[in-house]
Amino acid sequence: MIAILQPYIPHYREEFFDMLQEQLPMDLYCYEKQAEIGKDHFKVGNTKVIPLPAIVKGPFVFYNPFPLLNRKYNVLVLMLNFGHLSTWLILLLRPFIKQKIVLWGHGISVKRYVKEEKKPDFLLRWMIALSDGVWFYTKKELDVWKTFMPKMNGHALNNTISGVEAILDLNIPDKQALRERYGITQQRVLIYCARFNEPGRRVDLLVELIETLSPEAFAFVIIGDGRLKPDFSAYPHVRDFGALYDRKVKDELFSMADIYFQPGWVGLSIVEAMSYGKPIFTFKRSASILQCVEYSYIKHGHNGMVFDSMRDCVDTLSLTTEKEIGRMGENARAYVKLELTMDTMADNAVTAIRHISSPKQVVHEDAK
Repeated sequence: MIAILQPYIPHYREEFFDMLQEQLPMDLYCYEKQAEIGKDHFKVGNTKVIPLPAIVKGPFVFYNPFPLLNRKYNVLVLMLNFGHLSTWLILLLRPFIKQKIVLWGHGISVKRYVKEEKKPDFLLRWMIALSDGVWFYTKKELDVWKTFMPKMNGHALNNTISGVEAILDLNIPDKQALRERYGITQQRVLIYCARFNEPGRRVDLLVELIETLSPEAFAFVIIGDGRLKPDFSAYPHVRDFGALYDRKVKDELFSMADIYFQPGWVGLSIVEAMSYGKPIFTFKRSASILQCVEYSYIKHGHNGMVFDSMRDCVDTLSLTTEKEIGRMGENARAYVKLELTMDTMADNAVTAIRHISSPKQVVHEDAK
């Protein structure tokens, strides 16, 4: 029996937990109210959860640890977050509670990635040393940590979203007919689908590209809302659909697009776009261009393009042929089918749990 702790369950994560429960007896605890999820412009999932009382002050969380310490749980999956004070308490009690403790997280801070991929955070290193195993979101972060803690019991889940299989099975509608229906006459269509709530998404670069490219040749489809969203009404070649959860409409919008473009903070949105066979265009990770861990899914020239500058981006968009875009899109779709289905993510998690739960002695490392 395992217990998993999360803040809340958004709609894109519920299929993962549902699949996990089919294979393992599991209780899912959440320390934030599901009603609060709307403030972050997420859609609430329907997965059954057990509320866990908690005090949240800034980056620090103190949740009630006692329900998790119930003897019926032999594995606890907690969050790899050094601001979770109760997790530290449980980790320090690990020799006495006789439960296996798994930590689940990105492994490297999005905001400090360039620095931490060379020298991981010492508090996370300490947490990992005290645990029995770690779930990383992607292979890239697992590989980084393995260079510093080669004996750690780490597993990569290949982070993905609910519904990718349905997108992969979609009968693609006629692109030209869709464009005519939505009144798009431009030859090339770029789509953006993400919340406007994070400065790291660099919406300024999105606006700059919109203003730079020819309105006669390029059209933009925008999906998403948020406090940082600019007014796109001044641009005749931009179609703004706001927050959108209607799958049929999203299917049509993605199907008629050529390229998924998001300047920074690319995350799970690119998994959805790749499922539709759209190559991902973005900017190179740097101190000023922050990218989430899913950025490692993009292989430059294979299933997307990563640019050093706006000039590079504009030139590539103007010169890349339809054939090249199609090739990268097919590669993106194939990558999702091979690595990023929900079956794969759930199977990776179950394999990791069984490996950690086995009687075999786990070697812990010092947090030096």
